[in-house]
Amino acid sequence: MIRVLIADDQALVRLGLRALLDNEPDLEVVGDVADGLAAVAVAVETRPDVVLMDIRMPGIDGIEATRRIVAAVPDTRIVVLTTFEIDEYIFDALRVGASGFLLKDTRPTDLLDAVRGVVAGGALLSPSVTRRVVKTFVDRPSRRSEPHPRWSSLTEREQEIAALVAEGLSNDEIADRLVISPATVRTHVGRAMVKLGARDRAQLVVFTYQSGAGA
Repeated sequence: MIRVLIADDQALVRLGLRALLDNEPDLEVVGDVADGLAAVAVAVETRPDVVLMDIRMPGIDGIEATRRIVAAVPDTRIVVLTTFEIDEYIFDALRVGASGFLLKDTRPTDLLDAVRGVVAGGALLSPSVTRRVVKTFVDRPSRRSEPHPRWSSLTEREQEIAALVAEGLSNDEIADRLVISPATVRTHVGRAMVKLGARDRAQLVVFTYQSGAGA
């Protein structure tokens, strides 16, 4: 059973999501809340597998709520709900540990697939979409930041492969380009994620761009 927490300040959105999820035999809604502080409190109490997180909420926003939940319940996956695909808040949410995002007009079947997929460890959004979102905001002068403090701990090969992940390449595509095995690519990606403290490939892309290595 996949346990889901809904966090959105619009009652109709919460009701609609609950109705959709409750109709699935393998999904269970453990709560629905209207603000960020409540999202953190209920997530810590119930330890859901997935949180569907609105960004703009009263109290603390979805970004700060995501940061706190990731710190307190690291196995919980956060899926950001947004109205626009290119939204500055998405970048911030990915940076603090969200596993991806969904548009609020996503088809119900796609939302259900996304909830199941993110729990199974799949990529909720394609690397190319992640890259577009991250590049849009990292390239802004106002968003320039210092490289990840542990970026230099990566080997040259790990940095090279992280940069290819940031280009949107899959493990198989990276393996073909570098003439190595997909298993070797997975090993390097995994080591880079561990060294940087990245929860998933989306956050690896964020850290790579912040460190100036993205294409």
